[in-house]
Amino acid sequence: MKIRNLNPSSAIYTSNVYLVTGTWNAIPDVNTLIDVGRDRLIIDQINQAATGVGKKKVEQVVLTHSHYDHASLLPKIREIFHPEVYAYSKSLPGVDHLLRDGEELKIGDRIFEVIYMPGHSNDSICLYCKAERVLFVGDVPIFIIAPGGTYEPLFVTGLERLARKDISKIYFGHGSSVEENGTQVIRNSLQNVYQSLETNEFTTKANESTT
Repeated sequence: MKIRNLNPSSAIYTSNVYLVTGTWNAIPDVNTLIDVGRDRLIIDQINQAATGVGKKKVEQVVLTHSHYDHASLLPKIREIFHPEVYAYSKSLPGVDHLLRDGEELKIGDRIFEVIYMPGHSNDSICLYCKAERVLFVGDVPIFIIAPGGTYEPLFVTGLERLARKDISKIYFGHGSSVEENGTQVIRNSLQNVYQSLETNEFTTKANESTT
């Protein structure tokens, strides 16, 4: 599997856009964009990329969520490349297939698991590849460096699932990737979430006892 960030830097506010292809650009591989951003300069990069003879440059798009910085370019990408589009969102125009938690999807030459992770948005997903130990998280806040804040139950459940995975690299919707020890990063975040929940529970009980 080959992963290329088409938006490591941009003159406008946008997300990272990942072009994922198979190692050998074989016919069965599925050339995939993970998110599309909003910078049209990625179109030239897609056209120049080696994506396999006799294959569409972009065969599918997978959106990590529907926020404008990740999805604005979708109409233009559909117009030029005619991909199949996958997303968890039920309201985003241009989506061909609604994703489900736990579903498996071929991206490049590997199989990825779809993991529903609300928190940043109600349609956020992560994409995990066991074979390559790779995780795409979009804008899901899996980097929690200290206790504090509140977390909805489905987010905590999703983070617990991720903490049980064997993860090396983590690719984010913005900024650079984590290149190793991804599982430990997530486990550290989970401990901070647990401490936050314990603090919130203690504070709630203390408030109740004074009323």
